[in-house]
Amino acid sequence: MSTTKANREKKQQQNDGRLAKASASLQQIADSNITPRNIRKIVKDSIIALQDPKVSLAVRAANAISMLDEVAQDPNMSSFARVILWSAVSDLESIRE
Repeated sequence: MSTTKANREKKQQQNDGRLAKASASLQQIADSNITPRNIRKIVKDSIIALQDPKVSLAVRAANAISMLDEVAQDPNMSSFARVILWSAVSDLESIRE
């Protein structure tokens, strides 16, 4: 196996791990009863966007970040949820192909 193929597989594993971590964090916000309904809907939509196999991983991450940026500014979001959201966005920003 060539080193470039090994590097590609390693990068893919890292990206998959980051995606899983971000998705789990976002699911925590979506499942929270203290999160306002409009925020939960956008967070759930971003989770669905992250799971779309027809789009490359980097594009899925960028689309989800775009959705979540708007929500992060919502004054109705609890500080607890905002910190989790920022953490998930940070994980998604580190996904590269």
